[in-house]
Amino acid sequence: MSDTRTTPGLTRDEMAQRVALDIPDGSYVNLGIGIPERITKYVPEGRELIYHTENGLLGMGPTPEPGMGEPELINAGKRQVSAIPGAAYFHHADSFAMIRGGHIDLCVLGALQVSERGDLANWSTGGVDAIPAVGGAMDLVAGVKSIYVITQHCTKNGEPKLVESCSYPLTGPAVVDRIYTDLAVIDITAQGFQLVELSPGVSFAFAQERTGATLIPIPQDPTTVKGE
Repeated sequence: MSDTRTTPGLTRDEMAQRVALDIPDGSYVNLGIGIPERITKYVPEGRELIYHTENGLLGMGPTPEPGMGEPELINAGKRQVSAIPGAAYFHHADSFAMIRGGHIDLCVLGALQVSERGDLANWSTGGVDAIPAVGGAMDLVAGVKSIYVITQHCTKNGEPKLVESCSYPLTGPAVVDRIYTDLAVIDITAQGFQLVELSPGVSFAFAQERTGATLIPIPQDPTTVKGE
């Protein structure tokens, strides 16, 4: 299926590329399943990120070509991966000690909902048929230094994912630092959703209409205000 859109905003790969620009060189990074995994393709040249997977590998490399991988070398999402020179393997208990001990710099996760105070719901809708599969997400959002969310701004049904209060079971309260969507980049602040930038072709009104809470406009640069 092609990754195209008929409305303003970024594609999933463009979203991943936008996140990659903000990750500092030398960071220890844990990537969630789905859109976050695409970030590895867009790390700027000359910048090195060390990838951690909670099932016991630090120094995870790219997905191998079909038929070229090691069946037992997988990430937490059960995808085959490779290992870079100097990679380390360890028991998953040690892996979670790294997470809980604050030794991972950044985690990028998907989301079902994010509240304006930074609450994250990303593992269950709470429905009777929902599969309880929180995995390591609760530990990651509690122990990793910075938490970025990458997600579509709205559900397939057009419902906002960015809301005043999450209605789904929480992964963690007040844990999200920044959100990247197809429409905007948004910081979580004490005042709520602070708009950092809008995607090309997206107006403030368009983004606000699709957000279930108040968006704080981008602060105006006083040097661009006429008469000053």
